[in-house]
Amino acid sequence: MPLSPMTRRWRKNGLYCLSKLRKILFIVNPIAGTRSKKDIFQLIHAVAAEGVFDVEICQTRAQGDATRLARESDADVVVAVGGDGTVHEVAQGMLGSRKSLGILPCGSGDGLALHLGISRNPKYALQVIQEGRSEPMDCGTINGQQAFFCTAGVGLDADVAWEFANAGRRGLWSYISLAWKIWRHYKAQEYVVEIDQEKLSVKAVLITVGNANQWGNQARITSLASVQDGLLDVCIVSPFKTIEIPVLAAKLLSGRIHTSRRVQMSRGKEITIHRQEEGPAHFDGDPFMMGKDIHFAARQAALQVMVPARQRTI
Repeated sequence: MPLSPMTRRWRKNGLYCLSKLRKILFIVNPIAGTRSKKDIFQLIHAVAAEGVFDVEICQTRAQGDATRLARESDADVVVAVGGDGTVHEVAQGMLGSRKSLGILPCGSGDGLALHLGISRNPKYALQVIQEGRSEPMDCGTINGQQAFFCTAGVGLDADVAWEFANAGRRGLWSYISLAWKIWRHYKAQEYVVEIDQEKLSVKAVLITVGNANQWGNQARITSLASVQDGLLDVCIVSPFKTIEIPVLAAKLLSGRIHTSRRVQMSRGKEITIHRQEEGPAHFDGDPFMMGKDIHFAARQAALQVMVPARQRTI
């Protein structure tokens, strides 16, 4: 098996040497998350100063910049510095290329990074970019056009995401507060879900389709998902009472939501969700208004991604 670009090196006179200077492009979303990017810029500049890699830094100014920069770059590794939305844009521009996606997470949820075992500490995340290995990763598609890399879905979480995006507030606690407000008046919906050859009629609070295993912040809604199996995982959450929320939340954060009696899990290459009316849907943390019928499909080994060298499975 060929070595990844970051591991083609040898030790000489106490220093690491490369057979070829590797190029890394950092695409920074300056408004992602709630934390300052000052320490991140300092760490990136320190990597550049070592002279081991050819480092370039670009900041986005508008939606779509990250996709364009990633697509046009000739870098070996293109690093998304931001949250799931930034990762989504960068990865979108890398589909079908030989470039490897790196993630330096600093968003509100950082779902894909956490699934891949990438630390939210910038120092350790940078080590993955420098010393990790490159692995093939699947993605999902929506209605044959839009790609997603982490999770997508409809229902309560999509409604919350839609309201949150228009609330002008950021942060986990703002999201939880809004979710609680919506939940108090929320009614489960009727759906027909087609998973490959199987058809299910369900009443659900939400339905999540996962390439990766979580929404973010270790909330592992599709807890058994792999980004290398060529399949999408489906989590259908049936109606539950408010008093059950603490138990469901504990299972969600511990990666055991699939053990809940309120949850039905399945997986397949193609999933279609039929609902009674148009409304919000979400993918990779961003909400959109979509039609009654939404089709999801798995696309195997769609791009390369940098993961920790110690990570056994993704």
